Amino acid sequence: MTEMTGSDASLQRAEELLERLRVRVDALEANADGGGDLDEAVDGLAEIAELAKQVEAEVQRARQAADAGA
Repeated sequence: MTEMTGSDASLQRAEELLERLRVRVDALEANADGGGDLDEAVDGLAEIAELAKQVEAEVQRARQAADAGA
């Protein structure tokens, strides 16, 4: 079994976060299609923005780890 490098771990985490983001976007779209609650939509958008920031941070970590040869 091979050990994961720092960049691999960061990329895996980014993929997990992207999946969570996709699920949240789908839920937001379903809410909109069903004429859902505005407060719920705003909360969903805030969560999507936070997930996007986390994905960006993990990608940056992966780049740094790759540049460092980790």
